[in-house]
Amino acid sequence: MLVELCEQLEATKKRLVMAYLASTFLKQLKPEEVEPAVSMLLGRAFPKWDQRDLEVSWATISGILERLTSADWSVFRDAFSATGDVGSAVKALFESSKVRKQATLFGQKPLTILEVRETLEAIAEVSGQGSREKKERLLDALLGAAGPLEVKYLVKILIGEMRTGFHEGLVELTVAKAFNIPVGLVQHATMLTGDVAEVASIARTRGAEGLRELGFHLFKPIRPMLAQTAKDVQEALSELGGEAALEYKLDGARIQIHKSDAEVRIFSRRLTDVTDSLPEITEQIQNEVKTNQAILEGEVIAVGENGNPMLFQHLMRRFRRVHDIDEMTKEIPVKLYLFDVIYIDGKSLASTLYMDRRKRLGEIAGRIPLTEQIITRSPSEAENFLREAMRKGHEGLMAKKLDSPYTPGIRGKRWLKIKPTLEPLDLVIVAAEYGYGRRHDWLSDYYLAAKDEKTGKFLPVGKTFKGLTDEEIINVTQQLKKLTIRDEHRRVTVIPKIVVEVAYNEIQKSPKYECGMALRFARITRVRDDKTPEEADSIQKVQEIYRKQFEKKANY
Repeated sequence: MLVELCEQLEATKKRLVMAYLASTFLKQLKPEEVEPAVSMLLGRAFPKWDQRDLEVSWATISGILERLTSADWSVFRDAFSATGDVGSAVKALFESSKVRKQATLFGQKPLTILEVRETLEAIAEVSGQGSREKKERLLDALLGAAGPLEVKYLVKILIGEMRTGFHEGLVELTVAKAFNIPVGLVQHATMLTGDVAEVASIARTRGAEGLRELGFHLFKPIRPMLAQTAKDVQEALSELGGEAALEYKLDGARIQIHKSDAEVRIFSRRLTDVTDSLPEITEQIQNEVKTNQAILEGEVIAVGENGNPMLFQHLMRRFRRVHDIDEMTKEIPVKLYLFDVIYIDGKSLASTLYMDRRKRLGEIAGRIPLTEQIITRSPSEAENFLREAMRKGHEGLMAKKLDSPYTPGIRGKRWLKIKPTLEPLDLVIVAAEYGYGRRHDWLSDYYLAAKDEKTGKFLPVGKTFKGLTDEEIINVTQQLKKLTIRDEHRRVTVIPKIVVEVAYNEIQKSPKYECGMALRFARITRVRDDKTPEEADSIQKVQEIYRKQFEKKANY
């Protein structure tokens, strides 16, 4: 059973053992079970590229659990306090329930992978009047048919937080072992498709040959190529071989654009379809891009009356808006800058050198501007370019290796980002407290955490009440209430879903937190609706920044 495998994975931290256990399991599955199984092992209801959303809140889930068990909810709270894991707390709740024990005596049949997927699909596809009640009935039936161990992992899938330590890199190794395919080929296929669960399914049915035939598919978004950080232009030029393409790093939202003739779809950094929120960008692509088919990358920024960039939070209002779009386009106009092209008329350009891709992009972009760029090996010229970018209201620079290929989903050293201030961290809110005075009704004091790459656990590194506007605090409060797992007086513990960008003065030692570190003078600079918790910074990165602080001064 899938849940038994999850228990085994949770019980070990040894990579090879996890890969062996999972590969043995995958080999026993029917072809149609492989993709759903791998998606669920990663805490996903559907494949990564799938745009469907369950739209089921924790409040709904917890209400159903209370009805099903008729148990004392303090059992859940105590178990959660002991383990910090929602699934384990739900399992304890079911095990304590007399109602559930009686149901178990009548011999429940184990749920199958396909039964669970079919129910999740039914939940996601419910819409229209009475949709909430229909979703609850489907969810009630699913959880009601589950035993304690099954419900533990069903809830983890529903909230998207598996925490077994079985990440995508290990799945690639697992697929390679299960179907006797070189791991490099599996990794390349995952880069192209953006979804290791889909790769596992193809490997099961068509083997290595099927993976070799894979390419980009229009309207199926791929993971974007990522950048590491350089402390200054000198380090960036040195890292990239002495010469690099430097481009403005815009304070906007990265988008991926798919075009096939007149049809255009736009995807966010999180691979969410945001086409309907950006009608003017869709029209611009249709009118200007001089090719039948293309996958393009660009940055959208909000602009003021003077043409200068507006704050990032204004742009996020556009991305969240699904109604009254025409009104919002007038209130918050946006501008598109293109910076890469990775597919044209049936041909992948992923292995094409960066400068050749940039040249090709310029040939098909029409009147759509490309990001401002210079190619240089001069540190002084690079510094002047950085100052110019900052003067115009941008974040800094991107430095790109001239001969770099496009590597989807990979955070390598071929692209580097340069910011003139101490690099902010993208952290996840794991708890919050109500404020005081006029903020007494708002969750305005936030506990900020980074994810441990080894355990999957979110470790707090600080707390702050600074940075957000009243409007943003109200919006975050509404979201946090839907994610609340435990409510104690004026403090709530929440499912880690909301990512925020955090500025700070330094990282210092602190016995207060489990990780042994704390951010000094932390303040939130923006809510990162465009990032998932998986994309937030890790505790290992926080540790590295902490170490680098003391390269030129004593460590006290």
